[in-house]
Amino acid sequence: MSSFRSTSATSTSRATRRLGGAAVLALAVLALTACQDGKGLQDEGAAALSDSAAVTTPSATTTPGAGSGSASGSATKSGSATKSGGAKATGGDAKGSSDSAPSTEGNRVTCNGSNAAVTVQTVSRPLNHMLITVKNTGKKNCDLTYYPVLRFDEMQWAPAARKDTQPQAVVTLAPGQSGYAGALLSAADGSGEGGVTGHRLTIAFQGRTPHSDGGASAVPSLPAAGVYYDSSLAVTYWQQSVSDALGS
Repeated sequence: MSSFRSTSATSTSRATRRLGGAAVLALAVLALTACQDGKGLQDEGAAALSDSAAVTTPSATTTPGAGSGSASGSATKSGSATKSGGAKATGGDAKGSSDSAPSTEGNRVTCNGSNAAVTVQTVSRPLNHMLITVKNTGKKNCDLTYYPVLRFDEMQWAPAARKDTQPQAVVTLAPGQSGYAGALLSAADGSGEGGVTGHRLTIAFQGRTPHSDGGASAVPSLPAAGVYYDSSLAVTYWQQSVSDALGS
């Protein structure tokens, strides 16, 4: 009996050891398999981590999104600066345009004896005519308005202006440019009256309105023998060319 128990216990012990060895072997195989596929018993944990990462991804995206918002804000600010700069540049251009385009009134004056050189000369054709030349010697454009007002010596009357010579626009002279007027001194057929020789000539200029004062008069030199004229004395309006002034 005692021998049977001993044999039975021995068998049980051996069976137990076999089962334990089998279990250890099974665990070893399982561990080896896990090492080979990189997952094994860790698969569930890795999946859980992956799911967790997927859950937290929106938060990670939100952070860059905030950064993008900041970048957008910076861009907007930069755009504002650009807009401001553009407005400033435009303002500068507008101001520059204002400074570089002075008013006509401020850039033009009336031609007269103070800003122009005036000369006269008798011509052979047309007969009994005199040419008056006005050269702008100033630094601004000047206007020759209407017609010259002639006065020989102490003459008490003003020669008439020929209406048919009135130009379409006021004659404007740039610095250095000349304008002209012609004067009929006497009638070619002798119909004029009160013929006399003048030795001094004063030429007056008109202002912006007819017969107004246009500034300093001019006293051009006359030929030594003087200039003969009679009641037929008449002048043309100021012209741009000699041919228009003399009607030739």
